[in-house]
Amino acid sequence: MNFFSSNAVAEPTSTDAAKGVVVVEASGLMDPVMVRMMTETLEEVDPSKTIALVFQVNISGSVVENEKIFELGEAIISSPVPISFWVGPSGARAKGPVAELALISGDVGITPGSKIGKIGQSNFSSRFKDLGLDEKTLNYEEAVEKGIARSSPVLLEHLVGLEGFEVVSDVESREIKPLTQTRFKEMNPSDQFFHSVGSPAITYLLFLAGMGLLVFELYTAGVGIAGVLGALCLLLGFYGLAVLPSNLWGIALLIFSMLSFAVDVQTGVPRFWSVVATTSLILGSLLLFDGLSLSWLTLLFGILLTVICMSAGMPAMIRTRFATPTIGREWIVGELGMAIEEINPNGTVEVKGAIWKAQTNRATPIKANDKIRVAAVDGFWLDVEPLEGAARDYRERKGSKA
Repeated sequence: MNFFSSNAVAEPTSTDAAKGVVVVEASGLMDPVMVRMMTETLEEVDPSKTIALVFQVNISGSVVENEKIFELGEAIISSPVPISFWVGPSGARAKGPVAELALISGDVGITPGSKIGKIGQSNFSSRFKDLGLDEKTLNYEEAVEKGIARSSPVLLEHLVGLEGFEVVSDVESREIKPLTQTRFKEMNPSDQFFHSVGSPAITYLLFLAGMGLLVFELYTAGVGIAGVLGALCLLLGFYGLAVLPSNLWGIALLIFSMLSFAVDVQTGVPRFWSVVATTSLILGSLLLFDGLSLSWLTLLFGILLTVICMSAGMPAMIRTRFATPTIGREWIVGELGMAIEEINPNGTVEVKGAIWKAQTNRATPIKANDKIRVAAVDGFWLDVEPLEGAARDYRERKGSKA
């Protein structure tokens, strides 16, 4: 049973001599960025300059709707230029919808060590179920034996099988050299960036890094590089989670894990909440994606690095930065200091040689370089007042009426 066109090399014509082959590399997961790139390539291909369009694929699955796959398949079927798929180089995979797209193209090449199959629910035809491709993959030998693909150990050998592709044999070097021009195309840098961000491993690590950096920023004065970088990582992480089939419970557990770590970061010593955070981190990591699994290497790297940074590294950095043994202790109430900038109502102050985020009553703004007194500690903030002329806190006035 053969689903692809004849691989006999036709005699070159003068028209074919002016044409070339376009090879497009597609690897990773089939996501919206890749589908858009493949669709645009099919729409832009020029039949007068192209004898065939070849997709070099190494795709392990898909995270796009069946509707998008069907539209891409229709574009392949109706293409004015012959379409071919090459599953390579060696060790490549064509799993999920891309396997069906390859088969409906009419010409598939596969390299030793590569696999094709696991189509799942067919978007075009049920004929592939007879070959067992709906739920399993076929290796190189099986695919060639069943006539699903032709043997193409290297890309040039696959191109030689295309009608109109010209080659010449070099007698001295005993090599076959192509005469037909081959043009290679890949994603533009912007698309490649978002395609990489949308991979499970990168999304997972960006999400953890973003939350960790923002937790660190909570203990620093003002918005610094850590805060900006953390926000950027978190936004990119959320983009990846939106593209990939993510699990809300997994996301919630990872967020809860970071909040739990933050409790012990404040004390500077790993305690009960660090244990809770680590447990939530492990469960959240395992549940983060539906239908996709992170490699054990990625999981170990993400979990161990997060635990080490949040339990040991971050408290040490914060203690060094603030030059105080602990943060958020009541001992600081009553201490004197100086306003680094105007506090109206928020700003920063220096107390005992350390910089703190501070806030004051709106009725008594404090100018830069004025002396202040710490009146209370409110979470990560110090409530401060000027040494003289401080307005009475509205909460105290309300309490006195009661």
